[in-house]
Amino acid sequence: MKLDPHQHEAMYKGWRNRGSQIKGVNQPSCDLIIHFLEDMEIGANVSPVSKKGPRGYGRLRNLKSKMHTLTIIFQEEIGLQSLANLVSKEKELLVLINRMRRGEICSERYYHQPLKAVGNYVQILKTFWHWYQRIKKKEGIEIPDITSDLDCKDAKPKFNYFTIDQVKKMCDVSAYDYRVLMMFLFDSGIRAPTELMNVRVSDLEWDSKGNYYILTIREETSKTFGRKIRLLLCSEILKGYLNKLQLKDHEYIFTKNPQRVNQYLKKLGFEIMGLGTPAVKVYNNKKTQTITNGISVYDFRHSSACYWLLRYKSESALKYRFGWKKSDMIFYYTELLGMKDTIQEEDLYIDTSKPLLEKQLQTKCNEIDLLQEQLKSQDKHLREIMDIVKALQLERVIESKKSL
Repeated sequence: MKLDPHQHEAMYKGWRNRGSQIKGVNQPSCDLIIHFLEDMEIGANVSPVSKKGPRGYGRLRNLKSKMHTLTIIFQEEIGLQSLANLVSKEKELLVLINRMRRGEICSERYYHQPLKAVGNYVQILKTFWHWYQRIKKKEGIEIPDITSDLDCKDAKPKFNYFTIDQVKKMCDVSAYDYRVLMMFLFDSGIRAPTELMNVRVSDLEWDSKGNYYILTIREETSKTFGRKIRLLLCSEILKGYLNKLQLKDHEYIFTKNPQRVNQYLKKLGFEIMGLGTPAVKVYNNKKTQTITNGISVYDFRHSSACYWLLRYKSESALKYRFGWKKSDMIFYYTELLGMKDTIQEEDLYIDTSKPLLEKQLQTKCNEIDLLQEQLKSQDKHLREIMDIVKALQLERVIESKKSL
């Protein structure tokens, strides 16, 4: 069974069981969105170039949420009564998206804050409109693509960057279970919380020669593909942690609530590295101190990528470790580390076996030194033997001459 830390399935099914209401949206638009989601649930009328089959519950929730927000904005800003009427609003739509990108339009659903990642909204709008084109075409009605001029690109994601030494400083003042978690996150670069919370004891295999764990990230729990990676930074502390807990093979290792973990990390990151901004949050008339824009479990994956980027020989090996199918994220990290336009494949370090290889290399060097010493000793013995042989030969020659 795959754990769902975000509760996507439960939340989506709960919404469906409650009547699939979309508050604040006109009925014609509501009907279209529900029809759209029903098709996505079973994989009907999807793009010919997209993955076939039903969409996951996380994707369905994202489609629903973004279309909900966009439809309300369309209603308020351009007086749209139905999403079908967008067909005559191509220019208005283009102007509206540009205003959204400039932060001029706020969403009531998100505390009247300007929308972030507008490109993601645009991408989902394109998905919806192309679906609408396909279902209308089956009815014999050709609908123009009003989204062709819309740009779905976003600014590169920002994250809090920290080094392995800074992680160790946080570990020095944190609780034991958080020390294990932070080292595991930084070492593995695993997606958190989805892949992280699905790691079982049975997914770890101890390599007695290298003294490290080999972690299997299973196909069914990964966002992209299953993979096996070596844990060269956290194996020692992780082994002690597992011995202490005495977990069974089928049990999950990391079970803390992701929200509580992020709260802990934000406070820790601010105290140790000054990352984030102190703020006061009001909920139910109660004020609580919090840290905004502080570190989270996501930042560990990003910082881990920066760490391992400099230690891998090939791009394909790095992509395998982090479960990436494309190279886009690698280019982003090379820019972050100041290597734009200068990074070459041969500039990248060697792979995750570096510490092991260094140890093996040192062992081989020691063996070579020993062999050289043995050869020197053997050469000395050979020279001594040759001297004895020559002396014996000379002695025989002398004896033979005397006999004559």
